Amino acid sequence: MKGIRHIGIVVSDLERALHFYRDLLGFKESRIMDESGDFIEKITGMNGIDVTTVKLSADDGNLIELLHFKSPAAVKDDGNVFNRIGCTHAAFSTGDIEKDYTRLKKEGVQFICEPQLSSDKKAKVVFLKDPDGTMLELVQWLADSGEKK
Repeated sequence: MKGIRHIGIVVSDLERALHFYRDLLGFKESRIMDESGDFIEKITGMNGIDVTTVKLSADDGNLIELLHFKSPAAVKDDGNVFNRIGCTHAAFSTGDIEKDYTRLKKEGVQFICEPQLSSDKKAKVVFLKDPDGTMLELVQWLADSGEKK
C-alpha cells in the first residue's frame, strides 16, 4: 500500500456535518458529488444507491469523505453495512490494484467485487473486508496529474 487515501463517514444530516467538519474543525471542501448508478452499486454491493459525497481535505492533503445516503436511508449500528452512521471504511492508495487484488484474493480476503473503473475513468476502485468485517477500499489513481481526488 502506498498510503491512506481517505476515511469515509456516513452522516445523517449533511449540512450539520459540514458545519462541524468544515466550519468548526477547519477541513476544506474539495469535491462534492451526487453518486448513483452501476459503478457505486457495484463497488458497494448495494442496489438503489443515491448518495452525496463530500471530500474534505486537511492542510496536509489527507482527506475525509462524508457520505449522505438519500437511498437507501442510513441506518444506525446495524453492524457491518456500508450505509451505517459513523466511520464506514478507510481507503488506501495503491500503484497496482489488479496485482493487489489477485494477491489478496489468493490469501482468502473477501472482496465485494473485482476492481472497477470509476465513472469518471480517473481511478480503479475495489472494496474488501478485513478479518473482522471492517470495510476497506483500495484506489489506484489513473489520471496523469497524480492528484488525489
